[in-house]
Amino acid sequence: MPPNKTQPTNASVKDYIAAIEEETQKQDALQLAALMQKITQAPPKMWGTSIIGFGHYHYKYKSGREGDWFLTGFAPRKTAISLYLMCDLSHKALDFNNLGQYKKSVGCLYIKRLELIKLSVLEQLLRKSIQLTLEQHPS
Repeated sequence: MPPNKTQPTNASVKDYIAAIEEETQKQDALQLAALMQKITQAPPKMWGTSIIGFGHYHYKYKSGREGDWFLTGFAPRKTAISLYLMCDLSHKALDFNNLGQYKKSVGCLYIKRLELIKLSVLEQLLRKSIQLTLEQHPS
């Protein structure tokens, strides 16, 4: 099986964030990076050209596909910040009540600005997502 297209790089996270033109989004990225680093105790790492990831784990699916991925991360996009949590955001242990304004897909949470969400709820979601990921994919 081919490896994941998105791989960790040696690109500078600091330079990537500094290049964000919209000031509110730049400040949100700095705040998210600090929060995710605090939670994971891992430094930020660029994955591909636009994702900032923290920590890592190895996964292996029943299909035989396996690889490495970050525990949590985010990507500042034009319309929203994409937050990467575990692969299944419909998991019953993840409580999105009281988070604020967001959208979600299978594995991504989308927020327009940090001021529109409650950071303490986001922190709980990140911690739970990481816990569930590590339980599903023990090292």
